[in-house]
Amino acid sequence: MKLPPAAEKHVRELEKQYLERQSATNDVLRLISTSAFDLDAVLETVIQTSTRLCRAEHGRIFLLEDNLLRPVASAAPTELIRSLPNRPDTIDRGSAVGRAVMTGGPVMIADVLADPEYKDLDEQRTVGYRSLMAVPIQQDGRIIGAITTGRNEVRPFSQSEILLVTTFADQAMIAIENARQMQTIQRQKAELSRFLSPQVAALVSTPVGEELLAGHRRQITALFCDLRGFTAFAETAEPEELFGVLRTYHEAMGELIVNHGGTLEHFAGDGMMVFFNDPELQPDHVARAVRMAIAMRERFAELAQGWHRLGYELAVGIGIAVGYATLGRIGFEGRYDYGAIGNVVILASRLSADARPGQILLSQRAHAAVEEVVNTEEIGELTLKGFSRPMAVVNVIGLRGA
Repeated sequence: MKLPPAAEKHVRELEKQYLERQSATNDVLRLISTSAFDLDAVLETVIQTSTRLCRAEHGRIFLLEDNLLRPVASAAPTELIRSLPNRPDTIDRGSAVGRAVMTGGPVMIADVLADPEYKDLDEQRTVGYRSLMAVPIQQDGRIIGAITTGRNEVRPFSQSEILLVTTFADQAMIAIENARQMQTIQRQKAELSRFLSPQVAALVSTPVGEELLAGHRRQITALFCDLRGFTAFAETAEPEELFGVLRTYHEAMGELIVNHGGTLEHFAGDGMMVFFNDPELQPDHVARAVRMAIAMRERFAELAQGWHRLGYELAVGIGIAVGYATLGRIGFEGRYDYGAIGNVVILASRLSADARPGQILLSQRAHAAVEEVVNTEEIGELTLKGFSRPMAVVNVIGLRGA
């Protein structure tokens, strides 16, 4: 049965509106999924799209903070946006958004000038709207904001337009929740970074993190660093002096560890263990470790000059080794570390223990990996505790060309 021309035109118009709304909804959802960090961009798109599809002249999104509705996004001609008041709205029946938050449902005011409860007449004179609609933004039954759209003529919004803006309010809620979750994750990472190596803090919140934390094998470069003369210093120094020296030492070395991409396994009083090539892969992990060790020695020499004037005779010894280790979560429920276990760790520790003040001792494999970029001196073979045969060892003088 053929429809009359007027009816057929109306059907085509409805189909066009449906497709336009569906396409716009998909575009907003796509933006939400790719812009979790940019909440402002998502909210701007939500209000502009909902205002356009409702054939309205302007719209705003408000978020509830400290029991006030604060405007966070607007859709209007540029010259009008500049004149819009940026003050928050109160939650009462004097405005459309306040009424929507109070009632917890959509509000439609056919003509604000004929509504006896509407009080925001200064804004009405500035903007020029007559018909208003507002929809609350809700999350798990809790109202967190509202969306409003307005027309500059008395033309009430239809039920389908109210449902459309309600859909966009749900999308705004998703964007807000995504942004807040991202902010929470970033805050947690920042807090974790105060207690863990930055790489490990980032690892905890990644999809592959659990697999790596469970345990894996990988070639690493292990570095141990210990103070010389610390025991004698600790026997005579006041506790405040002792902790002051350690704090300065840890801060200086910690900055170098971060700058060179090392993973700090632990501080242990006057010693520390760092490894490279895990959890992030680093093709130049041996060279990184050696460059960091040289920077540590140079930075420590500066600190030692100041301590010498105070009567503290301190020096540093460093050991570096390369080999395979098992890495992952170490500890017990409630207190875990991310650590490495294997002969390479023991070897680096023994080299550090045997290093004289200012020495950076490299194992034979570590030296082979960097011999073209560093100047070294032969130490000979050392008999290290826990190893059945002597180890060929070199001391790093410095980088070639430096």
